Amino acid sequence: MKTKKFWKWRNQAEAGTAPEERTLFLNGTIAEESWFDDDVTPQLFKDELNAGSGDIAVWINSPGGDCVAAAQIYNMLTNYKGKVTVKIDGIAASAASVIAMAGDTVLVSPVSMLMIHNPATIVWGDHAEMQKAIDMLSEVKESIINAYVLKTGLSRSKLSHLMDAETWMDANKAVELGFADEIMARAKAEPKKEAEEGAGGGSPEEDEEDEKKFPPAPSSMLFSRRAANNALLNKMAAKYGGEKPKADIQAQAQIPAVDTETGRSVDALMERLNLLKH
Repeated sequence: MKTKKFWKWRNQAEAGTAPEERTLFLNGTIAEESWFDDDVTPQLFKDELNAGSGDIAVWINSPGGDCVAAAQIYNMLTNYKGKVTVKIDGIAASAASVIAMAGDTVLVSPVSMLMIHNPATIVWGDHAEMQKAIDMLSEVKESIINAYVLKTGLSRSKLSHLMDAETWMDANKAVELGFADEIMARAKAEPKKEAEEGAGGGSPEEDEEDEKKFPPAPSSMLFSRRAANNALLNKMAAKYGGEKPKADIQAQAQIPAVDTETGRSVDALMERLNLLKH
């Protein structure tokens, strides 16, 4: 049976000659075929990892996947004798963000994203089985936080809140919070004359006026899906009536109290929507 690999090596040692640096690409879903109770796939990855020596560059572009596979890869990389440099060139989300924490140095592309959230699973059974799943997910979350704590130095409480909120980070925010060490630099071109005169190529007075009209964007971005959902529900509650959701710890936007016009309740609106569906 041929193993479906989600990784690819470049500059792997051949004929006993090890290159200065080997490159490992982790693209797509981490272990589409689960590593759970699988002795073949993890061993194959480990054998290929230890087939050469020297430093390793690990390029990551993955939405995540199997947390068991991510945990094993994280351990294999942290125990590797050479230096491991992680480079996030697209996205490192969910389980892929755990693997990224194994790097001695973590670099992020200026246009890459990093996302952390709570682990999830699918379970079937009675209330006892559901409780087992809840307990299991709690332990998995704690193990994931261990990797984040070692890399970022943030408190477990803060990391837990960030995971609860399903937090997305751009390159600047990832560096700011300690999930990454640096932003990957690009080769700089010779500055153009227009750039020396101003961003718009106009006079300094015109550039200053443009900055007032169009202020620069924030230097970093952190997006919480739960905060966005709560903000939307708050607006709906203010518009149509009904109970507002409890404030999320990560929610930054506060919806101002406003006078609402008389209208249908949320329950009535949902009932109407259900009728339309049928």
